[in-house]
Amino acid sequence: MDGPHGRFVWYELLTTDRAAARTFYADVIGWDSRDAATNDFSYSLFVAGEVPLCGLMELPAEALRRGATPRWVGYLEVPDVDDMTERLGRLGGSVYVPPTNSNIGRIAIVADPQTATFALVEGLTPRSSTSVTVSCVGWHELFASDGQRAFAFYRELFGWQSASAEADGGMEGYQLFSTTGGHTIGGMFTKQPQVPVPFWLYYFNVSDVGVAAKRVQAAGGRIMQGPIEMPDGSAIIRCIDPQGAMFALQGAHHRHDAGEVPTNELAWAVEWGGFASRGRLISGPQAQAKPEAKSQSRAPVGPKKPKR
Repeated sequence: MDGPHGRFVWYELLTTDRAAARTFYADVIGWDSRDAATNDFSYSLFVAGEVPLCGLMELPAEALRRGATPRWVGYLEVPDVDDMTERLGRLGGSVYVPPTNSNIGRIAIVADPQTATFALVEGLTPRSSTSVTVSCVGWHELFASDGQRAFAFYRELFGWQSASAEADGGMEGYQLFSTTGGHTIGGMFTKQPQVPVPFWLYYFNVSDVGVAAKRVQAAGGRIMQGPIEMPDGSAIIRCIDPQGAMFALQGAHHRHDAGEVPTNELAWAVEWGGFASRGRLISGPQAQAKPEAKSQSRAPVGPKKPKR
């Protein structure tokens, strides 16, 4: 499994208001946008300069009728989408959108055996550049029903390798993973009970988390957690954009730039075969997580990421 097999290469925001989403992410992360529509398909790109980083599209009408709400979807590159989709099914995964040709390549929308959704892509166009570091996705995090079984699935499907979180000062049970090239790109763990369904969360790099946190709130977004300090001195925040899509930011942390944000609890119900979700925000004292042992996360939707 050499080359780009099993690497996250594209991210797509499905939303209910493309114009509002363009404005929000421009204010928070600094993205510009560019139209990439075809005769049959409305599509936009988030770009840094002229470099495409992510896609942006409206939620399909059928998804809206079934109660779907906005979300980010990560695409993993594979040499043959049809073959990989069959293999995923044999390993217990589900196929929500079967292999089909699209404006960005041949794709399939799928889920792992624990229902966490992601996408497969073959022949991706346009291709983002690895030379861009700020404003692109720098970390991938899986909230799984069973972290060990989840890792076994992805290892078998993509050849992902494990890295020792404990050896790097990380939290017990937080499994770092790398691609076949040995580059660590994310972590996965068993989610806490109050998180109702497994899902992938994507962390966008920013130069200053404190400044970004202020921008999220000023632009109408909500901060669910953070800033949470990392062992290397950086910090993360987990957020929801004004249309309801969950995302995260990571970067340098200057204490004078942002105060701590009260933690809220996120709950949602999955519909439309698990491909999309309908969410609601539960806030207030009754939503706070109960204190846990020091070896566990204090965050209601996941642990602190280990140093990497």
